[in-house]
Amino acid sequence: MTKYIIRRLLISIPILIGITIITFTAYNLAPGDPISSMIDPASPLPPEAIQHLKEELGLNKPLPVRYLIWLRELAKGNMGFSYASRRPVIQVIGERLPATLQLTVASLLLALVTGIPLGVYSALHQYSKLDYLLTLAAFFMVSVPAFFFALGAIWIFSLRLDLFPVQGLNTPGAKNILLDRIHHLILPATVLGLERIAGYLRYTRSAVLEVLGQDYMTTARAKGLTERVVLWGHGFRNALISLITVITLGLPGLFGGAFIIEWIFAWPGIGQLGINSINARDYPTLMGTALIGSILVLLSNLLADILYAVADPRIRYS
Repeated sequence: MTKYIIRRLLISIPILIGITIITFTAYNLAPGDPISSMIDPASPLPPEAIQHLKEELGLNKPLPVRYLIWLRELAKGNMGFSYASRRPVIQVIGERLPATLQLTVASLLLALVTGIPLGVYSALHQYSKLDYLLTLAAFFMVSVPAFFFALGAIWIFSLRLDLFPVQGLNTPGAKNILLDRIHHLILPATVLGLERIAGYLRYTRSAVLEVLGQDYMTTARAKGLTERVVLWGHGFRNALISLITVITLGLPGLFGGAFIIEWIFAWPGIGQLGINSINARDYPTLMGTALIGSILVLLSNLLADILYAVADPRIRYS
């Protein structure tokens, strides 16, 4: 297993380089440049000053040279300086990343503790009224875009009922910072987790129904084991194998969905930072957020393989 993990990590290096090449090229070939976003239209700079700014930022160099410079600095642990804030990109991302992790972890936990039990219940009560209701609700949550749920949740629970804050991470001057943070987190985390809840519910239901029809379940019952032991000791463990893959491979999509939710709820994470960087043509920060996102995707895929082997002893990597 250790050799497999090391090999996968080494393979990830050229993949990351390829992603950065595509991302760097796409960002730099897009219309506009960072200089235009820095200049006040009411007070235009002379051409000499603009040229000086381009030289200072390295924008006068050819695109391949600029990429190699960025890659060389990245190897030293330097992601460059943000054009917008004039601060190190790694510092800017480091300040925003915890907020994104809080949002994604909270929504993932909510989806797990809600979607999986509902899926098991739906499978054990197949074709019941509640099973049909849960299935209909799951299809609805998967079909409707997350931003629609976000806007609807803000209108109902924030503007109409005044139960949760509209946006932000904390209330200035709050006495209990932890409770205030949780209060701000509930609405965006719930909206972000809705699609996951629906997905886990459907996958769990299908996996449990498939397991219930297997011969080893009949054998376990014939041995005199209680229904609880048969279901949870034999059935759910085997159903969990396919669920682990679904959950871990869905993590990249969870981070992608967090970008939209962060923007709508003004949640100060790397998603909001990335969107602001696009508007400001802040290429170093854009590259930093894209790199972090790519690393999260690759680590999620690796985690899926590891957990799959842990859940199923028959799986061995060499």
